Amino acid sequence: MPKPTKPQHFAVIIAGGKGERFWPQSRERRPKHLLPIVGAKPMLAQTLDRIRPVVPAKNTCVITSATQEKAVREICARARLPAANIIAEPIGRDTAPAVALAAALVAARDPQGIFAVLPADHVIHDAPAYQRDLRAAFAAAAAEPVMVTIGITPDKPETGFGYIQRGPAWRKFNNRAISRVKRFVEKPTHELAKTYLAAGDYLWNAGMFIWSAPVVEAALAAHAPALAAGIAPVRAALAARKPLAPLLKKIYPKLDKISVDYALLEKSDNVVVLPAAFDWDDVGIWPSVSRHCSPDANGNALRGTAIVESGRNNIVFSEGAHLTAVLGADNLIVVHTPDATLVAPKHRSQEIKQLLKRIETLKNGKRWL
Repeated sequence: MPKPTKPQHFAVIIAGGKGERFWPQSRERRPKHLLPIVGAKPMLAQTLDRIRPVVPAKNTCVITSATQEKAVREICARARLPAANIIAEPIGRDTAPAVALAAALVAARDPQGIFAVLPADHVIHDAPAYQRDLRAAFAAAAAEPVMVTIGITPDKPETGFGYIQRGPAWRKFNNRAISRVKRFVEKPTHELAKTYLAAGDYLWNAGMFIWSAPVVEAALAAHAPALAAGIAPVRAALAARKPLAPLLKKIYPKLDKISVDYALLEKSDNVVVLPAAFDWDDVGIWPSVSRHCSPDANGNALRGTAIVESGRNNIVFSEGAHLTAVLGADNLIVVHTPDATLVAPKHRSQEIKQLLKRIETLKNGKRWL
């Protein structure tokens, strides 16, 4: 008898979002993952580079939005991904429908396939350590029917992330210890985040998941049957080699808008966690960019044609040949683009979303979003 073939490994990159937190450089049509917010390449291109030694381009898919599809395809073409591996959601429905779609895509190519779901826009400098952890996670998902998540060891009481509480030790793969998950907790208050940090058994939830197609399909059937039924036509279309775009336009608006954490992970008892051995940064707001820049002698992070005189700890980004100069000011975010300029105190960067709601009410406001 022929030996059973090993399940193939796949990666599914989630590249959506509205581009709000890095406005005005990021927009709905060009959010963070389409920009070199940190580094010389767009964040999506950096993500594709990191996973290439672990998952070949032919097994790497990108799920994006219809408004970003053209730009995503250009980046993926340079990374030599097949055109059929880029799928555009006609409307954003959060991560659970994207994972259900990903499971259908993987199962059509290998019913036992194991795939990683990874964000497109995170900063990771230690690529070899990241690749080692990813390989360990794939090995774990191949060994038993578990959902593997990669958690980040916190270094401060962060209120902007969800947390994963580690349970008892489970198994080791590639010399990397993996624990069972005791529970997931939502974004905490500052005081609660301090207790998580002190406890030592909590990790940040970075949204990285590795599992097999059968495990995801079983979880959908058990915990999100409406979503499983809603995505079923995709499986039929893939089996019949029919185009997906018209079908997705028809079924996607009917799918529940829900995160995969709520829909599956928090309800499942087969979730395990691997604490990351690599550096990681969500780079969620403008002040976080300065952690990855080489500041001048006064702590100013500059990009493009920008200068600061008699000022400290500013972030100044200037697109094109336009000179942006700051004089006698500290702790500012100044971002100039061809059609919009932002000036804000760094400590108010979380309020940019509120600013965009106001901009949307202006005459022709959507042109700046």
